[in-house]
Amino acid sequence: MAPAFKIVIPARYASSRLPAKPLLDLGGKPMVVRVAERARLAGAEEVWVATDHPEVRAACEAHEVAALMTRADHATGTDRLAEVVAQRGWSNDTIVVNVQGDEPLIEPEVIVHTARQLAVSGADIATVAHPIAEPADFFNPNVVKVVCRADGDAAYFSRAPIPYARDHFAREGGGASLPDGLPALRHVGLYAYRASFLKAYAGLAVAPTEQFEALEQLRALWHGYRISVALVEAAPAPGVDTPEDAERMRKLFDRT
Repeated sequence: MAPAFKIVIPARYASSRLPAKPLLDLGGKPMVVRVAERARLAGAEEVWVATDHPEVRAACEAHEVAALMTRADHATGTDRLAEVVAQRGWSNDTIVVNVQGDEPLIEPEVIVHTARQLAVSGADIATVAHPIAEPADFFNPNVVKVVCRADGDAAYFSRAPIPYARDHFAREGGGASLPDGLPALRHVGLYAYRASFLKAYAGLAVAPTEQFEALEQLRALWHGYRISVALVEAAPAPGVDTPEDAERMRKLFDRT
């Protein structure tokens, strides 16, 4: 049985590669509305779009999607979530799932799985990972890896190839193949948070590891917060990051 949880969809208007990204037309509806419609299928108590632009709020409300105005100067989506928690007055034990505003194909089952992982584990944060099968992904710095502890909590996240199979790569050459049994996991950027963590987040100093890896989740680990990792078999559907992604997504929704 799924726990009670709420969903927040951060939707920042500005984007260096895709201006007005949340309003991208997908089959007659803005992308952020498509995301919210998918998110609703997860059965959350509430689904909110958190934006910094009145056009995004108006587009949401025109399609009966609840939207909140948040500050324009937030450095991260997590900061935007924290403002929503404060605006809505949610209690410390509230489970809040952060669904990215550029994932109109997000699987509702993965959202539920992540919320359940947080509830069952007792952690401060839950996130998602899946096995890496291809050496190209393992050695790609744009593919974030996570190593887990025996209890399923994250020990570390990195852009580097971890865990590194020293003897195998010395023998076979880096990038040639992955050894059988290597617990290589790709991190998927879907998070569930306890509201208590979000309330504390703004006061946390940036971690040195976060600065070098450019991975925001390392701040939580640095300060001793638990991140439980929910495992799924394969990568979730891709989001929209580039103009090429946008064109592919447009064609998909035009067909459907």
